[in-house]
Amino acid sequence: MKEPFGFLNINKPTGITSHGCVSRIRHILGIKRVGHGGTLDPEVTGVLPIAVGKATRLLPYLPGEKTYQGEIQLGRKTTTDDMSGELIDQTDWPILDSELLEKYLNNFCGSIQQKPPQFSSVHIEGKRAHEIARSGKYMELSARDVTIHSLNLINWSQEKGLLEVFIHCSSGTYIRSLARDLGELIQCHGCLSRLQRIQALGLHISQSIELPEKGDLLTELHKKLIPPIELFGHMQRVKLTREQNNDWMNGRETSTTKRQVEEAPKQDSLNQGKSSSIIVLDPMNDVIGIGILEESAILKPKIVFNAK
Repeated sequence: MKEPFGFLNINKPTGITSHGCVSRIRHILGIKRVGHGGTLDPEVTGVLPIAVGKATRLLPYLPGEKTYQGEIQLGRKTTTDDMSGELIDQTDWPILDSELLEKYLNNFCGSIQQKPPQFSSVHIEGKRAHEIARSGKYMELSARDVTIHSLNLINWSQEKGLLEVFIHCSSGTYIRSLARDLGELIQCHGCLSRLQRIQALGLHISQSIELPEKGDLLTELHKKLIPPIELFGHMQRVKLTREQNNDWMNGRETSTTKRQVEEAPKQDSLNQGKSSSIIVLDPMNDVIGIGILEESAILKPKIVFNAK
């Protein structure tokens, strides 16, 4: 059987790691080349994009923005910045209303510096931060540039100190850090109570499928694969002729024409007219790799799936 090639939009349940989901898909499909796009903590649910086969090489080219809906509990400080961690301190929260909370949330919109949680997947001297944190050591983690495009209050319970929020952010944003930092800004502590990712890498929760069981039929899972071309509306694409396709398969540069290049509906206008990565299609409209399209219309191979 031909190796599967595409993406799965998995609705990750609680209680399993992202790697655990990948392992299960590998077991069902019987292949090693499976990867996910963006780690979710075990207690977080929602969209987990999984690339299958050669599609794993396309993961870095998918749109990186992500969308979440979650709850932040004020008045609690924990080791993990969520409710699963050990309680460090507990305090009352002030009287707040929706208008005041919106003002607090606005402080985190735009490009900001954010420190990852102590329990995170950040690499520190060859180890993951969470591995070091489990040994009882505290680390001074460097702040990172992230972007929060929108942060909106959905609901607020003064009695429970619980606020529900909608977050649209860049890749690399930690919502646990956001909960912690919001609590610090209000001066009452805060941690993440619940979180669901509702969009990631162009995949939405409304089109997601449940994580299959190990005994599920292989053929049924194959039917759920999303063809790569469906996820690249943000990139230019070029369809090769037979002659150009032969050059491509042999790793050679080839000349294209403006008529062959299809602009992306969501393409950033700042990138137009410059050398940029482009999706490459064969004469049958199948994705065969990623190329670099020069201003001179020369297409240079970058990732070639059907190399000879």
